[in-house]
Amino acid sequence: MAARAFNSRAHGRAAIAGVGYTSFSRSAQASVLELALSAVEAALADCGLPCDAVDGILSYHLGDSVPVTTVARSLGLPRLRWHNEIYGGGSQCASILWEAAQAIEDGLAETVVIYRALKGRSGKRMGQISHGSADGLEEQFITPYGNRGPVNTFALTAQRWLHQRQLGEDALASVAIAQRSHALANERAMFREPLDSAQYFSSPMIASPLRRFDCCLETDGACALVITSTARARQLFQPPVCIHSAVRGGGAGGSYWDKAESLDEIFSRFIAAEFFRTSGVNTADIDLAYLYDAYTFLVPAQLEDFEFCARGESIEFIKSGETQAEGSLPVNSNGGMLSEGYVHGLNNIVEATLQLRGTQGSRQLNKANTALCTGFGGRYGSAALLTVDG
Repeated sequence: MAARAFNSRAHGRAAIAGVGYTSFSRSAQASVLELALSAVEAALADCGLPCDAVDGILSYHLGDSVPVTTVARSLGLPRLRWHNEIYGGGSQCASILWEAAQAIEDGLAETVVIYRALKGRSGKRMGQISHGSADGLEEQFITPYGNRGPVNTFALTAQRWLHQRQLGEDALASVAIAQRSHALANERAMFREPLDSAQYFSSPMIASPLRRFDCCLETDGACALVITSTARARQLFQPPVCIHSAVRGGGAGGSYWDKAESLDEIFSRFIAAEFFRTSGVNTADIDLAYLYDAYTFLVPAQLEDFEFCARGESIEFIKSGETQAEGSLPVNSNGGMLSEGYVHGLNNIVEATLQLRGTQGSRQLNKANTALCTGFGGRYGSAALLTVDG
């Protein structure tokens, strides 16, 4: 399955004008619909647009959210010119930006709201979500072996990835600790306490080699983005963050591993070259990275695949501080989904937008003109480039 590059003729013509989010928790009292509406209304208020300005709505989920038409009706939108609903999880969180950008470029809508809402802890948890058409087909061959939930599947990948590089468990500990350090000053983060090696190794093993702190947080919450033309966004409350380009694709078998040539290859192995070709930038042009971090090993794996460091050198790259605020490539400055919360990657897009606006006060990164944002779904995923306006 080759990477698909989205039409690049619209580079920078659409922008993120507003962002909104609810609090992230394990026990939200609000329904999933109420969470979605709160995030959307906050995103509209952020950019100064009324609800009746929205004529497009877009979401992605795994049967754990509310339909876009339900959200549109609940918002009382006077007209809805375009909508779409994508079945998929984290693999969509970067490329969905381009879906909205293309709708605007093609004249299908003027203002599109993207949202992701779920009760991933107190409601429908990830292990309870069926996997569509594969149930009863491929699933019959893996369920008897206990390989049903995502953590079981991706633990195999993590194990192989470590083995191929002759790395031990301490490698993953360094990633978890680094991610936590970013969250300490982030008021949105669910985990804001420092994490050390002793705490990491005392946490229970979930699926070897993944311990509790290697796995993203089950979260109740929602995030939303307002997408419109860059020209229109310039007239609103916030500095526009331009949607420059995006790719989506992967290797043989997509999200499933039965056709994989090697278990240690994830989506970024297959789309990195296409991302750089389509965007017209190289690694030196990327200021910030928001790498999908459902599991710790995904961060170093993507650093290598996007060639920010050589194969086998990503753990040292992290340990040396290169992914910290003062490093050459700050990664997941919000703490990512390992420490801030898990809203299927859209919370990372929110953080990227806020950093590129330059409005984060004491948490503002010094150099923030471009951001690589990624979405993971096994061997299938996406990547997008966000830039400051102009």
